[in-house]
Formats: sequence, structure tokens, C-alpha cells
Amino acid sequence: MDLGLDGNSALVTASSSGLGRASAKALAAEGANVALCARGEEQLEDARAEIDAAGDGDVVAVPTDITDPDEIEALVDATVEEFGGLDHVVTSAGGPPSGPFLDTTERDWYEAYDLLVMSAVWLTKAAHPHLAESDAGTVVNVTSTSVREAIDGLVLSNAVRRGVIGLMKTQAREFAPEIRVNAVLPGAHETPRIQELVEAAVERGEYDTYDEGLASWADDIPLDRVGQPRELGDTVAFLSSERASFVNGAAVPVDGGRLRS
Repeated sequence: MDLGLDGNSALVTASSSGLGRASAKALAAEGANVALCARGEEQLEDARAEIDAAGDGDVVAVPTDITDPDEIEALVDATVEEFGGLDHVVTSAGGPPSGPFLDTTERDWYEAYDLLVMSAVWLTKAAHPHLAESDAGTVVNVTSTSVREAIDGLVLSNAVRRGVIGLMKTQAREFAPEIRVNAVLPGAHETPRIQELVEAAVERGEYDTYDEGLASWADDIPLDRVGQPRELGDTVAFLSSERASFVNGAAVPVDGGRLRS
């Protein structure tokens, strides 16, 4: 299926690793020009080289702290200057610290809100004029299944990420018809973070092998496996494309069927 993204320009935050990187790579593979951002310059350059090789479009990497609105403004300006416009935005962010409610400080709450919600607010506000000028403007928010069903020990993700869904639903109505806004709700995928957790569990003796540890993450997934990051990336690329032109305001689980709601 031709997604019609060839020559479009996309900006993906937190794209040096994990699901942000997978989303950027999927867009690049469809021929889009892609702007990447992250705080770590070395890992960001590694991602730029890999994603540049995935497609025929241009790839630019801009070191950015997405909890700083001035840096987000500069990121959007650099993207538009490099590509001459902006068609697609994908908001992604690293996960906030884990832990139960009583161990979570007030500062943790504020930092999680800036990371997960305000970064999306600042980015979509800065990008809006450019997306509105596009013939196919889209926003896709990468969130988590925790917005639908709470996950034990992740109070910040459970509570704060739901604000992104409220933002998405509101923008989907306010930005239409020029811009479509959707979200994806990833479940367990074999990202570097999960790889680290599984390897640590093997070192602690909880599992004999990496494969055994990884399989434990799929215990309640009907497809009996965790996802590959590219599977999430392909969903993001589809939602960004003209093939999803009547999909707006949707929160799409990509979790192998684990959610029951």
C-alpha cells in the first residue's frame, strides 16, 4: 500500500530511541523527510544515520529538551527552514519515573506533566500554523495503554498521560478539517528499555535466558508475544497518511489485544 507520504515533512520528538525512533524510521521508509530530536547528541546522531538509510528523504537531527518551550520553538523553526514546511508531527516522550502514589513527590508530578503533556501542548501550538498550511496536516500522539487501564506501579503514567488524550480529543475537533489529530496506545514492545529490564532480570536470576524473560512480558497478550517497535511505527505512519484520511480523534491501541476495555 502506498501511503502517499513521499516528499512530506515530519517531526518526531524523543526519536533517538524506542518507539519515537521506530516512528521516525517508518515515516522515512515511506519517503518522508524527517526531523529528529532528543537530548543525547551521540544517540541522536546514531539514530539519524540509521533513519537516513531507511528512505530517500532528508533527515535532520536537532538536539532538543522537549520540556523547554523555547527549545521546542527552535526545533519547529529549524524543521521548517530545513524542509520548507511541516506536514506531520509525532509527539513522543520517555516514560516518567515508576513508583506508587505515596512515594511520588510533588516535583515528580510537575516534571511528568511538563514531559508528557506540556511538551505536546508546546509542540502542537508551535507547529499549528505550518500544519494548517499543509494539504495533509496530521498530529499523532504516542502515549500508552495506561490511558485506558492503569498499570501497577506507574501512577505518573496512569494519571498524567490521560491529559494527552483529552488534548488530542479537543484538538481533533478544533483543528479539523485542516489537521487530523490521533493517538496510539502502545503496549509492550521490544524497545531498548524492555531489553534492559529483561537483561537485568536475567542477571538477578529471575530467568535463565533473555528469551524466557521477554516471553514473560507476553503472559497476558492474546497474540502471545510482545510487539516489535516497527509495528508501532507502521501504525503511526498509517495514521499520518492519506490512507487514514477519515480517522480523526481516535486513540488506537497497539498492544496485541491485551486491553480488555
